[in-house]
Amino acid sequence: MLMLIARENMALTLSAIAAGLLALVGISWGLWIGSLVILFDGAYSLVSVVLSLLSLYAARVIRRPACTDYPFGRGAIEPLVIAVKGVVIALVCLLSMVSAVIALVEGGRAVNAYMAMVFAAVSVLGCLAVWLYLAWVGKRVGSGLVVAERRQWLMDTVLSAAVLVGFGVGAWLEQTAWSALAVYADPVMMVLISAYFIVVPVKMTAGAVRELMLAAPPEAVADEVH
Repeated sequence: MLMLIARENMALTLSAIAAGLLALVGISWGLWIGSLVILFDGAYSLVSVVLSLLSLYAARVIRRPACTDYPFGRGAIEPLVIAVKGVVIALVCLLSMVSAVIALVEGGRAVNAYMAMVFAAVSVLGCLAVWLYLAWVGKRVGSGLVVAERRQWLMDTVLSAAVLVGFGVGAWLEQTAWSALAVYADPVMMVLISAYFIVVPVKMTAGAVRELMLAAPPEAVADEVH
């Protein structure tokens, strides 16, 4: 039991540290080359730092024994933290989408596609490594908080991969007769990524709220319990 607790804490701590490094690099790189997508990636990682620290704190609180004030323990903190994570990530996606639409209306944004691709490639490798580690830990500790962290990193991996592909298309456009369209690559990617990503935190929040309201579990879980 103590080994599982230590493994969970280590996974959540590593997640927070990795998110902090990616946030620092992403925001700096995004401001340097003027890319909305990379700024979003950095901002998402920064939010992930705060949420990872929240998960780490929640993991410690959950293990406290029941008392007079909490006769049934503090297990409800887990879905509460997951719900908060979902709402915050959804807001980040929504704000990023609005910024991208404004950039499109204003005529797009010129971005150095090759410099953006360098960041995206590094980000894909880093996010994938953390996601694989959390997936490995998640199978062994059975923690909802680790699962939520894993989903965050999966989203970040997909985002970085989409940025890599998108800026690859932008770099190709710059060499063709449609080079004038290259300025729209960054905001268009941002709109598409935000629209796709917002579904995940909404589902995460809905599931956590159902758990907080003591709703019936999914059929697959109920069958396994029976």
